[in-house]
Amino acid sequence: MRKNFILAVASLIGTIIGAGVFGIPYVMAKSGILFCLFYFLILGATVLLLHLFFGEVVLRTKQKHRLVGYTEKYLGKKAKALAAFSTIFGTIGALLIYIILGGHFLKLIFPFSLSSFQLSLFLWIILSFFIFLGMKSIAWVQLLMNAGFLGAVLLIFFYSFPKIDIGNFILADSKYIFLPYGVILFSLVGWNAIPEIETILVKKKNLKKVIFWAIAISLSFYFLFGLFVSGLTGQNTTPEAFEGLIPILGQKIIILGGIFGLFAISTSFLILGNYLKNTLIFDYRFPYLFAFFIATFSPLLLFLSGVREFIWVIAFVGTFIGLIEGTIIILVYKKAKKQGDKMPGYNLKIPRYIPYFIMIVLVLGAIAQTIYYLIS
Repeated sequence: MRKNFILAVASLIGTIIGAGVFGIPYVMAKSGILFCLFYFLILGATVLLLHLFFGEVVLRTKQKHRLVGYTEKYLGKKAKALAAFSTIFGTIGALLIYIILGGHFLKLIFPFSLSSFQLSLFLWIILSFFIFLGMKSIAWVQLLMNAGFLGAVLLIFFYSFPKIDIGNFILADSKYIFLPYGVILFSLVGWNAIPEIETILVKKKNLKKVIFWAIAISLSFYFLFGLFVSGLTGQNTTPEAFEGLIPILGQKIIILGGIFGLFAISTSFLILGNYLKNTLIFDYRFPYLFAFFIATFSPLLLFLSGVREFIWVIAFVGTFIGLIEGTIIILVYKKAKKQGDKMPGYNLKIPRYIPYFIMIVLVLGAIAQTIYYLIS
């Protein structure tokens, strides 16, 4: 039973900690520690509640669905179309990011004559194989990958901690006050994994603890990692974090950074790819093989067609897909509270205004982020 709990926490952490982690040091170096801390607190609480809302929806419903199916059940077909757009295209965009980054990280680890493009294809084949096998295989792979992931981080930390310069830290820069929003929101989203994780747990009430611990660990890691890297590179911090470390830490950090990055994006690719596959199976009744091919080949086709600029995709997914899916989760949650056909493992008791406050945060955040990119 404890084994299942650890696997569930590892799976959710693996989904949350993905490509977004590499943008945290950059936004912290630009906007400052205080602004980033503010966003982590506000968006951390917002995302925690959204995960808990969705978890209760899953536990209140007898039939197995994904977000698209729950939306149709509780909000109708029109809302389902919006959820389908957000889920499918948002997930494909995220998978595309992981394919792009995966080749670069493999190139750092293994300096073969193969290009990062070719290595991306190689990684795609391996990860697609595990998606074909299903969630149980993925959960074990997630646990192993997270162990390696944390090991790489610790090695980097102990090697470079003495080189941190306090003078590199910035408390706040109002010029970049809105910069962290989209990156931090994107980095914290992991609710797509909730239906998958529910199947791992024997005691369904433990889903609440799984969500809390996964979000708490991810938040702590992000903030400390942002402090650590920005303290090393200051205003020379690069959007992908590790390139700016090369002049300071040398060739060793390249290999460790590659290992770190590979574990981070691989775990998220596995969970999101499996989630998209199951969305097509459970909510659209696609045959298994057809759903598998769509989930894995769609991002590959975009990659092969030349769509390899992941920064714009992260901004779009983090801000606007987060807004759409977050709002849908709130509306579905409120309906499921009244119309659910099953006793849940946990029952949230929160003030009525909280869901509306979360919606306001997401809307204002999207507006602020849009204005920031238009004027910057």
